[in-house]
Amino acid sequence: MNQFDLLDEDQLANKVIGVALAVHSQLGPGLLENAYKKVLAFKLEKEGFEIEVEKEMPLIMDEIQVSVGYRIDILVQKKLVLELKSVENINDLHMAQTINYLKLGKFKLGLLINFNVKSLRFGIKRVINTK
Repeated sequence: MNQFDLLDEDQLANKVIGVALAVHSQLGPGLLENAYKKVLAFKLEKEGFEIEVEKEMPLIMDEIQVSVGYRIDILVQKKLVLELKSVENINDLHMAQTINYLKLGKFKLGLLINFNVKSLRFGIKRVINTK
C-alpha cells in the first residue's frame, strides 16, 4: 500500500495533473507523444505512484476476449486512465478512444492530456465513464 491508494479518482487526478504541469513546464510543447509519456511515467514513479505503461486492454464481447492492440498510455493506481497526445487539437476520435478505455476497463475517470499546447491547462480534459 502506498500514499496514493486511499485517494479517490478526483484527488488522484489532481495530483497527477500537478506532475503533468511540471513536465510540460520543463519540456514545453512540440515534442513527440512518446517523449512526454516516458518523462511523465518516470516522474509519476519517482513521486511514488503505482503506474502501468502501455496497459493492454482486451475487447470482451459475449464471453470472448480478443486482443486487438488497445493500450492505455498510463494507468495510475489501477484506476486513473491517462491518454496522452501531442497534436494540434484534441478531436472527437481522441475523446472516443479515452471513453472506450474507461468502458473496457470499467474505470470511472480518465485524463486526456494534449502536451502540444502553450499552456497545459488548456490541454487537459477530464473524461468520466457514465455507465
